Amino acid sequence: MITDAGAQPPLRVWGEAWRLLAAAGMGVLLWLVTAAQLPVGARADWLITGDPLLALACLIALLWRRRFPVVITIAVILASTASVLAAGASLLALCSLATRRRPVETAVAAVLSVVTAVLIADLYPQREAPGPLWLLISLPTLMVGIVVAVGAAIGARREEVRSLRERVESAEREQAARAAEARIMERHRIAREMHDVLAHRVSLVAMQAGVLGHRPDLPADQVAELARGIADGSHQALEELRDVLGVLRASPEGLEPPQPSLADLPALVADARALGLDVTLTTTISGEPPDAIARTVYRVVQEGLTNAGKHAPGAKVAVTVEGEAGDGVRATIRDSGAARAVAGPPASGFGLLGLSERVGLAGGELDHHAEPGGGFVLAARLPWPVREGSE
Repeated sequence: MITDAGAQPPLRVWGEAWRLLAAAGMGVLLWLVTAAQLPVGARADWLITGDPLLALACLIALLWRRRFPVVITIAVILASTASVLAAGASLLALCSLATRRRPVETAVAAVLSVVTAVLIADLYPQREAPGPLWLLISLPTLMVGIVVAVGAAIGARREEVRSLRERVESAEREQAARAAEARIMERHRIAREMHDVLAHRVSLVAMQAGVLGHRPDLPADQVAELARGIADGSHQALEELRDVLGVLRASPEGLEPPQPSLADLPALVADARALGLDVTLTTTISGEPPDAIARTVYRVVQEGLTNAGKHAPGAKVAVTVEGEAGDGVRATIRDSGAARAVAGPPASGFGLLGLSERVGLAGGELDHHAEPGGGFVLAARLPWPVREGSE
């Protein structure tokens, strides 16, 4: 995998300093060896003045080796042909270039380093004759090979660390996304539960209050009965709200209260009748459907009665629940249309939307539409698979 030079981690001051000191130390060692090999009486003006100044310029240029890796490396290697003291800087530049793990540019710089190492052997006179050509080539080649290998290993390690860091960052982003999604889903769940609990009760209470507001001629006993219905409905709404909030505040290990099922439908219809709705319930269920399906049917009927109380005051409401294992469960709530105009409570916007999502999660289908002759129909069809061993 190719590593981009721009992606190299930044060096701290101490990290840069010890690298330059190591390069300078290696150059000083070679410089001392070269000076010791000079013949007695040989002129050493360049060795004492020009060689160190050129090496210093190469060390300063290495500060920009990460911004201009190829240019700085080639320039320092070429400069090392006229400066023994710059040999350390040349090797550091080659090692830094090798961390990029780009074979072509690394090979060119490595070959150039070997050539300059051979040429610099003739830069200064020596007391003894230089060794054979194969030895002059072998030693620089071995040194350059070690430097390139070390640079490639450093580059591979950096790439591995960068890959691990990217994986960690990606995992953190995914975790944050999952947490955000969980919060959104929890908000939707709370909104649905609040709607299921409150909308039915509050709509019926509002309907009774509307009757009191539009019928000032009602007898005192009917007014008292409606007032009791409003008080009872409000009290039940508060109790159910308290139960929902208690579940939401409870720990995940806490037990939830019993969930509604088909057995609670008569009580739901009775409450609607007590609050003034003309409701008939027809139930033809063979057997007991799964709890999730039964709970969803209850919510469908509850939503249908809530909508009827809001938008069709005075209408006749027919609730039909039928089905059997293998054929599914069908719940239909049909009203005859509003018999009088009564301002209802404001719509929450979560009723049919949340109900459609709930039915969809249960694998069913929800349909709601207005009848041509007046009235409204809410129908849901839910699957009821046959359990193994039930036949």
